[in-house]
Amino acid sequence: MIWNETKECMSRDELENLQGARLVKLVDRVYHNVEYYRKKMQAVGLLPGDIRGIGDLDKLPFTTKDDLRATYPFGLFAVPLSQITRVHASSGTTGKATVVGYTRHDIDVWSECVARCITMAGLGKSDVIQVAYGYGLFTGGLGAHYGVEKMGATVVPMSTGNTKKLVTMMVDFGVTGIMCTPSYLLHIAEVIDEMGVRDKIRLRASINGAEPWTEKMRQQIEERLGIHSHDIYGLSEVMGPGVAADCSFHRGLHIQEDHFLPEVVDQHTLKPLRDGMTGELVISTLTKEGLPLIRYRTKDLTSIDHTPCECGRTTARLARFTGRTDDMLIIRGVNVFPSQVEAALLEMAGTTPHYLMIVDRVDNLDTLEVQVEMQEGFFSDEIRGLENLSGRIAHGIQQAIGLAVKVKLVEPKSLERSDGKSRHVIDKRTFD
Repeated sequence: MIWNETKECMSRDELENLQGARLVKLVDRVYHNVEYYRKKMQAVGLLPGDIRGIGDLDKLPFTTKDDLRATYPFGLFAVPLSQITRVHASSGTTGKATVVGYTRHDIDVWSECVARCITMAGLGKSDVIQVAYGYGLFTGGLGAHYGVEKMGATVVPMSTGNTKKLVTMMVDFGVTGIMCTPSYLLHIAEVIDEMGVRDKIRLRASINGAEPWTEKMRQQIEERLGIHSHDIYGLSEVMGPGVAADCSFHRGLHIQEDHFLPEVVDQHTLKPLRDGMTGELVISTLTKEGLPLIRYRTKDLTSIDHTPCECGRTTARLARFTGRTDDMLIIRGVNVFPSQVEAALLEMAGTTPHYLMIVDRVDNLDTLEVQVEMQEGFFSDEIRGLENLSGRIAHGIQQAIGLAVKVKLVEPKSLERSDGKSRHVIDKRTFD
């Protein structure tokens, strides 16, 4: 919950007044402390005094990942490096790494936001929570870790890499909660079954994020492990995990609106969209000191709902993310997201969420092959009609993405597993 001075849940009016006041301070701070922002604002004729509240938000210029790369490594920091307590960075696989700096205050806010998300999952001080995100420059591990400590629970900093050891510790330490990617949790479930320790597992909740996933996958996790699973959202540039999470009603992710001002815009026109319309999420960081960002284009696709939730929270809710604008594949003129393929597979008997999309170009024509991993018992030489099964799966995927595909059925557990974000696409095309 986000409380007012009387410890009651804030109304929308109270929350928007708080956001407005913090936005005014944010704009003043970056104008006077970040030369790059000052020049961007001057280029459109803006002064800090022109921003009087959230109603003036659309006057401000957008910020993109290219801006972070152009100012690499510390050009967008709003405080001297001597005030930066910690630095995180992206992998830089698509260019220069994006570097994020945190003051002591930023770390405290981050920890508080993650703690709120853990509370939304029904976990508390008496729980033992295993963090199976990667530690290091990636924000997932340390972000989750500090959040668990902030709320007073016991943290097991397992990270990734040795799943059998992770399961052993899960049993020995009486782990009741886990934070990791959803695809890795399904892999953990496989290892639990292989080790024959299902009856020794005390796990009752998971908090999963760092990659797009579907409602069907959440249901599969819950059924397979007998737990309830929650979605958590964040990105390094804005903070890390903890920007938003879903409550027990699973009707959208509550965004921490006292710290992050969300917009959803049309990805082509960049005009604001109404509640319920899918577009690109844009976030302004209202309280960050180290790396404050104005109207940062996340490239994540979602919609927003400002109506109160059944849980009592009044913060806006983000719909489950359908993909990213930069994860979008254009195949024979059709926009395709991997999450569409995953959703189609989870509707079909015998398939698993483990798949690989291979895009190629033959005789100047794009081709798409989807390798689909089958469940135990569905892939066998003794089973007749395997060809018909692949045809039905191909038809289901075609219905989902509007594009004919070739489906190749592969044996259970034959596709590569990942401790972190799963790799679902290999694009062999060249665009010289």
